[in-house]
Amino acid sequence: MKDDRSPLGIAVPRLLAVVAWFGVLLQLWLSINLALAKGRPALVGLVTYLGYFTILTNIFVAIVATAGSFRRPTRIYRRPVVGCATAAIIIVGLGYHFLLREIWDPQGAQWVADTVLHYVVPVGALVHWFVFRDDGAARAWWPPLAWCWYPLLYFVYVMTRGEILHSYPYPFIDVTTLGYRQALINAGGFILGFIAVSYLLLGIRYLRPGR
Repeated sequence: MKDDRSPLGIAVPRLLAVVAWFGVLLQLWLSINLALAKGRPALVGLVTYLGYFTILTNIFVAIVATAGSFRRPTRIYRRPVVGCATAAIIIVGLGYHFLLREIWDPQGAQWVADTVLHYVVPVGALVHWFVFRDDGAARAWWPPLAWCWYPLLYFVYVMTRGEILHSYPYPFIDVTTLGYRQALINAGGFILGFIAVSYLLLGIRYLRPGR
């Protein structure tokens, strides 16, 4: 990427990186303390923590934003990676708001972590997408399909993890309750939602002047 970004184009990923790292580290602290409070090893809290798409995606965004925080960003700070991370975190925000927020009532520090991870970071990532300046890649229709590597890899990971631990992080992919057929159907719907959001983000890039 050329070194031609505006001050805003550098400030936004820096701020996003700070907020995202704050959210993931706060949730890590909470998860470990919750495990300890239940008389379980800290490792149990870590394993539980690393099962959530929300956590992994916020870490993904934090890494990407950190890469873009430098005057000369690292090689991962390119449209294929930034676009994938942005689509994934938007799905996190939408999924939590419409499907998951009613199933529990976080309080105190947990409410802060939830708000940062599910609302503040997704909104920040969307703002970042608007100011992100890529390397002038040509228009193409296929990038959102390529971005699917991330949610697909997550589902392979979480299903394998579930077979080992007999535990699933989200009810819509809980094989022990739904069975493999319904869990895979639900995962397929998630992928389709990811693709739809990805195309919307790509359309924003193509329609915005000076993309």
